[in-house]
Amino acid sequence: MTAGRGRTGRPPLSEQRKAEIRLEIAHAAVDLFVTQGVAATTGEQIGRAVGVSARTVWRYFPSKESCVRPLLAAGVELIAAALRAWHPGQSLAEALDFEREVTEDDGPLTGLEQASVGALVRLTRTEPGLRAIWLQTYDEAEPAFARALAERAGLPPDDLRPAIQAAMFNAALRAAVEHHAWHTAGTPAGPEAARTALAANLRTALTVAMTGLT
Repeated sequence: MTAGRGRTGRPPLSEQRKAEIRLEIAHAAVDLFVTQGVAATTGEQIGRAVGVSARTVWRYFPSKESCVRPLLAAGVELIAAALRAWHPGQSLAEALDFEREVTEDDGPLTGLEQASVGALVRLTRTEPGLRAIWLQTYDEAEPAFARALAERAGLPPDDLRPAIQAAMFNAALRAAVEHHAWHTAGTPAGPEAARTALAANLRTALTVAMTGLT
């Protein structure tokens, strides 16, 4: 009787490495989209820029436009985490701390990613495929925001009030990011200045949303 053979071939990738590959693909896709346009960019080019095959790109993403999802989702997850950690007695501005220096502890949303997202958001104005991904990311984020707000208020997850608050909060965030991206195109600014300007837009948007209509 022969002994069973062990598994051969390349060992499976860890979840962390898979996330890293997705982010590398996202960066490559954004760079190519910005420099040569979405229509002229192929999966082969995206893969070549990362050092993987086009087949690997399609294994992770169903379309070239969807390759940018990791960059967009990173910012949304940071905000959802901040809402979950928002404790009573603390202002929303303090909880989100928009002007805080982004560190490695924040995962993939480094200063480089912030700059990439700005360029990406500007492209969503003229690229319907990217626009759909951008809006879908926020649409999927809204329930996470609602759950975080419901938990903070001690309300059931399906309560209407946090759902409405989350919708207002979500729309305000998206409008602020878009306004910042579209009005700073071609404006030279370092990472700190750009972060400060974006933080001011986000605070204004949330203030307006929380004030309501009069």
